[in-house]
Amino acid sequence: MEWDVVEALPEPLLAVKVRFADGTQGRVRFEPSHLTGVFERLRDAEVFNQVKIEDGALTWPGEVDLAPDAMYDTIKSHGEWVLK
Repeated sequence: MEWDVVEALPEPLLAVKVRFADGTQGRVRFEPSHLTGVFERLRDAEVFNQVKIEDGALTWPGEVDLAPDAMYDTIKSHGEWVLK
C-alpha cells in the first residue's frame, strides 16, 4: 500500500521522520499532552527512540503503534502529523 511506512527515524522533541512506500515524506510529532494512557511510555526517550516498522506501521515496545493510513493522509496534505 502507498501508506506503508518504509523508513522511520526518531528525532529530538518527540518526533519521527517517516517515508512511505510511494516516496511521501514528513514528520509525526507528539505533543506531551498526547502522551497519556498507552502512549505514556513514549515519554521516556530511550523507549521513544526504539521506534520500528512492523507491517507498514510505526511501533514501539509494549504494543504501542500508530495506524499508517491516517498518518499518511495528514502528512501528504500538511507535511506533518501532530498528535495533541
